[in-house]
Amino acid sequence: MPVKKYLLKCLHRLQKGPGYTYKELLVWYCNNTNTHGPKRIICEGPKKKAMWFLLTLLFACLVCWQWGVFIQTYLSWEVSVSLSMGFKTMNFPAVTVCNSSPFQYSKVKHLLKDLDKLMEAVLDKILAPESSHTNTTSTLNFTIWNHTPLVLIDERNPDHPVVLNLFGDSHNSSNPAPGSTCNAQGCKVAMRLCSANGTVCTFRNFTSATQAVTEWYILQATNIFSQVLPQDLVGMGYAPDRIILACLFGTEPCSHRNFTPIFYPDYGNCYIFNWGMTEKALPSANPGTEFGLKLILDIGQEDYVPFLASTAGARLMLHEQRTYPFIREEGIYAMAGTETSIGVLVDKLQRKGEPYSPCTMNGSDVAIQNLYSDYNTTYSIQACLHSCFQDHMIHNCSCGHYLYPLPAGEKYCNNRDFPDWAYCYLSLQMSVVQRETCLSMCKESCNDTQYKMTISMADWPSEASEDWILHVLSQERDQSSNITLSRKGIVKLNIYFQEFNYRTIEESPANNIVWLLSNLGGQFGFWMGGSVLCLIEFGEIIIDFIWITVIKLVASCKGLRRRRPQAPYTGPPPTVAELVEAHTNFGFQPDTTSCRPNAEVYPDQQTLPIPGTPPPNYDSLRLQPLDTMESDSEVEAI
Repeated sequence: MPVKKYLLKCLHRLQKGPGYTYKELLVWYCNNTNTHGPKRIICEGPKKKAMWFLLTLLFACLVCWQWGVFIQTYLSWEVSVSLSMGFKTMNFPAVTVCNSSPFQYSKVKHLLKDLDKLMEAVLDKILAPESSHTNTTSTLNFTIWNHTPLVLIDERNPDHPVVLNLFGDSHNSSNPAPGSTCNAQGCKVAMRLCSANGTVCTFRNFTSATQAVTEWYILQATNIFSQVLPQDLVGMGYAPDRIILACLFGTEPCSHRNFTPIFYPDYGNCYIFNWGMTEKALPSANPGTEFGLKLILDIGQEDYVPFLASTAGARLMLHEQRTYPFIREEGIYAMAGTETSIGVLVDKLQRKGEPYSPCTMNGSDVAIQNLYSDYNTTYSIQACLHSCFQDHMIHNCSCGHYLYPLPAGEKYCNNRDFPDWAYCYLSLQMSVVQRETCLSMCKESCNDTQYKMTISMADWPSEASEDWILHVLSQERDQSSNITLSRKGIVKLNIYFQEFNYRTIEESPANNIVWLLSNLGGQFGFWMGGSVLCLIEFGEIIIDFIWITVIKLVASCKGLRRRRPQAPYTGPPPTVAELVEAHTNFGFQPDTTSCRPNAEVYPDQQTLPIPGTPPPNYDSLRLQPLDTMESDSEVEAI
């Protein structure tokens, strides 16, 4: 009922028309508003009215401009960074250790036999270009070489460089000079990459032959290992009981059984301590070396793959529990024959998230499929970038790279099934568009933990203790009274917390809603002397203006309809005689065709009205419902 009564009031207001004009409403607002300025416009003389009008308009424009600046600043979603310090017992980080050589040469020698012979011939040709190696090259398998050969580029004449093949065989794509020689100062070693059956070729240049032959060998080894089953690759790497000689965490002994093995293509078998996948993370009792992790490793340098691993040492990384270790990007080396001490400090990063920072909590809002999800690890930006590159690799090259996980149903690249894969891979790796695309699609993790390391090294074992230490370690691992280990192959690691103080780097909004409202109110109060109630008053007058406009439009439409009365006759009006005859003779019908021969015939003429005295048109004779009468009285009172 209240709604019906309200609607009836609105209807009657529309029927009656506006109760006041725009000018009256504006004068009422200026007399009653709490904002400074409008009152002076109607109270002062003509000159002061103009002055106060201009001042009020100017300050209103200043307020709107300042409001726009503050709102734009707020919508820029800027953040401020705060640094706080804390002290508590912390979980010991996960520690991943790997060998620099991914495989034992004694176990992969049969796979790399042809490639190693070809590599030796390439080095001989680079080191002694004038000597003849016809007998040597006749026994080489050039199947691998023909896919991606190395060439010499003679740049002594920069305007006309000459491409020379190392083994003197001609290729149509580059038109090399067969059998030519070139000294080391004037020539550079490059890698020739071809696509589409050799019709499109490019060269990857290097400043040193060392870099060229190393990159070429790794590319060819990738082709070979990508065709080997994963379980066979694990068997070719270093076993945990061979690489981990001794382990001590705090005062508790540990062994290789406390490490979780994973296969990392760059470094082969890697082992993770305190990963937290199946067991609870281990806390550190106290800071200091005696409460950390102590390891003695044997990297077995004598069994390194000679052309694949040119760096000797252990590769290690500290990371959070349940995160995948990206050792190639974030790991560090520990040199053989040394004791490396690593002091750890913890930084915790807490990003605000959308819309302030483009970060993600768990990667669910990232458009890239996480290929490392099979390891049941948490999201990281490195996992996203690697997954993104593998996705582009599969889309552009029709195969996946050996260094990254493979989606279901896809195959790794190799020369046999995908002859153009090397050209496609290196083109994609050097593509700026690909990198920018992946960086734009991947997001940082909103919560991250970083371990800052302080590293120190010393020779170990010393000359005085080398003999007995190597004897004891050889006896423990190989049950041999002779020394089976070498100083060049053992690494000692001490990893510990320097202190339990940790830093929290946290983002917070630089401009929150309180800041915005206080600045908006301050500007409005300073320039106009107003408050929130003044804004409500201004909103009220705007609504009144709109309501008056609606009422005027409705009244205007009703006036137009009244100015257009419909004609009482469809044809010409009757004469006075016809009207009198029709009033006295009810059976009379005017003959329009005979009386007025020149008149037109109207087949659908309207019945003529009977003249008479109309009834009085008094409002008091109108019968109205009680609620309507009541609403009229209420509106009149208003």
